Amino acid sequence: MLMTGILLRSPFHFFFPDQLAAYTRHPTLVTAAYACFACGIILLCPAIMTLAQRIAATAPLWGLWGGCLVIAGLFTRTFQYGTDHLAFHLTDSLGLSSMINGIDDYYLAWRDTRWHPFRTLSGPALLGWIVLAVGAYRSGALGLGRSVALGLMSALALGTLKGTQIPQSVIAAGGICVALIPLGISLLRSGPPPGRRAMIWLAVILGWLILGAAFGPALAPFTRG
Repeated sequence: MLMTGILLRSPFHFFFPDQLAAYTRHPTLVTAAYACFACGIILLCPAIMTLAQRIAATAPLWGLWGGCLVIAGLFTRTFQYGTDHLAFHLTDSLGLSSMINGIDDYYLAWRDTRWHPFRTLSGPALLGWIVLAVGAYRSGALGLGRSVALGLMSALALGTLKGTQIPQSVIAAGGICVALIPLGISLLRSGPPPGRRAMIWLAVILGWLILGAAFGPALAPFTRG
């Protein structure tokens, strides 16, 4: 999901004026790209928790600090996706030039903010991937190559309306794929098959998501206060 989002928005320059301009020309494509990226960030949370647990079995401090820093970074990216989503929708109503000026002012205000939890965590969030990668190698949870690939995620830029940087973003997403996809496959093969109750709940959740996507926009006018 992360790589899909990165590749979908790769034709456009990464900085925010170009991202907003791309949205005005290709709203469906850009919305899909950012939604895929956000879903990939959310799905990384259980993956990182699982990896951190494996690291902590033999290197508890590395697993604890690496896992906490990375997950805090994932929360930061999710927060930033909310600002992205709002910016795109405000572009529809306020116009492109107004939103470019507004986001420019937002960046200046964010830079001058003395303290904010997500600003404070931006640096440690990038460092967290290095800590987790070192812990994965020291604990034996991942080999040297896949640990280095995991650490490449530190090259993925943080920030509101930050698109795909070539080649940094593709390298970072490729590294996380190399590091975690084989681990996920091995977990699926080694774990017990899902029971009937789990399959029923999975069907209920998928049905709820599909119904929400299909009928949510139609019901939106009735939910306004």
